[in-house]
Amino acid sequence: MTNTVATPAAEAPKGQSTLLLLLLKLRTFIALIAVVVFFSLMAPNFVSVANAVIVSKHVAINAFLAIGMTFVILTGGIDLSVGAIVGLVGMVAGALVLYGIPLEMFGVVIYPNVWEVIGIALLVGTFVGLVNGLLITRMQVAPFIATLGMLYVARGTALLMSGGSTFPNLIGKPEFGNQGFPALGAGTILGIPLSIWLLLVVAGVAAYVATKTPFGRQIYAVGGNERAATLSGVSVDRVKLAVYMISGFCAAIAGLVVASQLVASHPASGETFEMNAIAAAVLGGTSLSGGRGTIGGTIVGAFVIGVLSDGLVMMGVSEFWQMVIKGVVIVGAVILDQMQRRIARNARLG
Repeated sequence: MTNTVATPAAEAPKGQSTLLLLLLKLRTFIALIAVVVFFSLMAPNFVSVANAVIVSKHVAINAFLAIGMTFVILTGGIDLSVGAIVGLVGMVAGALVLYGIPLEMFGVVIYPNVWEVIGIALLVGTFVGLVNGLLITRMQVAPFIATLGMLYVARGTALLMSGGSTFPNLIGKPEFGNQGFPALGAGTILGIPLSIWLLLVVAGVAAYVATKTPFGRQIYAVGGNERAATLSGVSVDRVKLAVYMISGFCAAIAGLVVASQLVASHPASGETFEMNAIAAAVLGGTSLSGGRGTIGGTIVGAFVIGVLSDGLVMMGVSEFWQMVIKGVVIVGAVILDQMQRRIARNARLG
């Protein structure tokens, strides 16, 4: 019998693979540190409290969308309508603040207070997500096509609401009792923007749902192997319906924050936001094939996208080049994800 002895030369490739796999797993943190250091050196005033607040507010908007997108992608789906939902929800909120709810039959107009405006707007976003989910689960429409169609429907509806015009000065009136809407975007608690506190709450709830609840485990099961999830008793259609509603709800939050920050709503708000959401999720380690990803990773990915966008603006880089760079980042993230999966698979087989 011949005994096989592992030699240092034989163990070296395995050690190298382990190190490379670790670096790939930490790629989002490494990317965040890299972009922060780069722009700190290249962009004047990038490292300042004022700029940190601005970047955080921008990151919050992308992060809200990316959290909802993560739930969808974990099931193996995609939601291209989130940017349009941002615009639609902003227009709904703007119309409610400025014009209220006219009841022509009774000759009166009801002006909801701020909390009611927020509640109605969130319901609108969730309803759009519900329609997406029904198209995908009941009508068997591919997620890409269903949400692409809804993108046009939501954007067109937003344009029809004002004829393409802006709803300005969303400050409300004392006599109507609907003041306070701008506080959502401009308010602070302990010097930190209210939108950041809101993000911490949403991210915390999302992380808990994804990791500590049966529903979260069902999401991963559906994305990992839909057939196996069905055989194990998971209601796949209900899970998919729920994640698209979550995505619509998160997009509605982003729409409210955007309209509140601008103190105005425009039907074109949110254009291309879906790309930032997808990029943040993918950069954070969420696999486009489903079944793998974390909310924490997505938040870090949103920070990478936010820092990259604001840093390029501060450096005076053309908006066209910014689009090119973001595209390269997305493609690079997918390539690195595939490398990580391949190396992990080889490590298991070895």
